[in-house]
Amino acid sequence: MLELRFIRENIDLVSEKLEFRGIKNSRIAEFIKIDEKRRAALSEVEGLRNKRKTVSMEIGKLKKSKENADDLMAEMKQVGVRVKELEAALVTIQEDLQDIVMSIPNIPHESVPFGKSDEDNVEIRTFGTPTEFSFTPKAHHELGEEDGTIDFKRAAKLSGARFAVLKGFGSRLERALINFMLDLHTQKHGYVEVLPPFLVNTETMTATGQLPKFAEDLFKTGVSDRDLWLIPTAEVPITNLHRDETLTPAELPVKYCSYTPCFRSEAGSYGRDTKGLIRQHQFDKVELVKFTRPENSSDELDQLLADAEEVLQLLNLPYRVVTLCSGDLGFSANKTYDIEVWMPAQNMYREISSCSNFGEFQARRGGIRYRPEGQKKSAFVHTLNGSGLAVGRTLAAIYENYQQEDGTIKLPEVLKPYFQNRF
Repeated sequence: MLELRFIRENIDLVSEKLEFRGIKNSRIAEFIKIDEKRRAALSEVEGLRNKRKTVSMEIGKLKKSKENADDLMAEMKQVGVRVKELEAALVTIQEDLQDIVMSIPNIPHESVPFGKSDEDNVEIRTFGTPTEFSFTPKAHHELGEEDGTIDFKRAAKLSGARFAVLKGFGSRLERALINFMLDLHTQKHGYVEVLPPFLVNTETMTATGQLPKFAEDLFKTGVSDRDLWLIPTAEVPITNLHRDETLTPAELPVKYCSYTPCFRSEAGSYGRDTKGLIRQHQFDKVELVKFTRPENSSDELDQLLADAEEVLQLLNLPYRVVTLCSGDLGFSANKTYDIEVWMPAQNMYREISSCSNFGEFQARRGGIRYRPEGQKKSAFVHTLNGSGLAVGRTLAAIYENYQQEDGTIKLPEVLKPYFQNRF
């Protein structure tokens, strides 16, 4: 979240940046109105406290001289009542201000291009060329259903729409991809592997920005006495590993990678990508998370992006990298690169990873600090994360780009060791 004082002292800047994001009906006007009430209440409380202090001294003198102080004492009693009313009002006002602050997204980095939607995202590079075939390529879900390795009908019987059962080669490929990604990021890129809980509490969801704004996109457990949510991404538990902690400068950057299943209700995506593995309620992902010094976070974002790209390079899958424009930027991010893999059946690039810098936005919500050398006061770290990669979408891209005319799927060379070279 943004610092309350920063918003208060930079109202015009925050309003301008929200409009840059395409948010015209923000709660800034409401913030100004409530903040004015706060200042008025604080001023009145301060005045009444000063008056009570002065009159109390006068009452003391009257009592010392044995004069009647009943009227002043009655007046001060009413002052005390009023002070308590104002203090209670200030608590409510502060809660209202905090509620508004929690609803305000991050301020875009100065390098983020202006735009209104994903159509305005800026391509910065490509890898490979779109795969060409001597036959009409099929979609991954057609290939999987035909050879029995992806089963959507039985998954629907078990759980409903937007679930899949992987079998045989499909299941083994999913497992191979997870291991390949984890091995690459830990053994070559220096990330520490973490396997976190897949259920987290409200405080954890709030620290990374999923709550309160995106509650409808999440799955909450129905056990009445348990405050637990299914994670939408490993970003949530991994970022919260250091919640309310102060790291040492020597520890930074902290680099974690994690495989988890992810759970999303996709409340705002009805009618989109209803077929296949692109938009599922449950899917596997390998996530990369970093905690860095503020002055290094831009460079660390570039490196995180390169780490995620290498997965696709080694798999020899064509892709492109785009910078998200202001109107397509996520709530907590100040800058995001998307990696989009080529999907032949759709004849287009589709997102397979988002790599984002959050600045101190998440760290402020989660109280994640470090103490710079030679300084007594701690500072907030910068947090970053990115998919390294979304496993189901990678599997779908392999099915489509490595398909043969007879419907079989050729295995990328780099994955053969995970099949004991028997494929």
